[in-house]
Amino acid sequence: METAMRKPRDYDAELKALEDKARDLKTRKVQQLGELVIATGADSLSADELAGALLVLAETQDAGKSEAWAKRGAAFFQGRSRRSASTTDRNNDSAQTQPGGPQPLSGGAGTT
Repeated sequence: METAMRKPRDYDAELKALEDKARDLKTRKVQQLGELVIATGADSLSADELAGALLVLAETQDAGKSEAWAKRGAAFFQGRSRRSASTTDRNNDSAQTQPGGPQPLSGGAGTT
């Protein structure tokens, strides 16, 4: 009866790979949150104002408010996905045919 030799596991390499993956995920999350702040126009707020508003949101126990915010957020993302799909399907003139549409990501005009 022969016993096959197993290759020993390199726990240090596995741990390093997991740490790298966790760091990459955190970096991507931070980038996406920054993009969200810009996309919503909240980048026009000071860091103190934004932090204060986020703290109020995080501390809110009112399920009705949270649900209303979630619906508004979902509508925001649905509107963005429709706009990006319609912009890629048509030529660049389509962006000018939506005068009441949201501002581009780089523009902060019209936000309060």
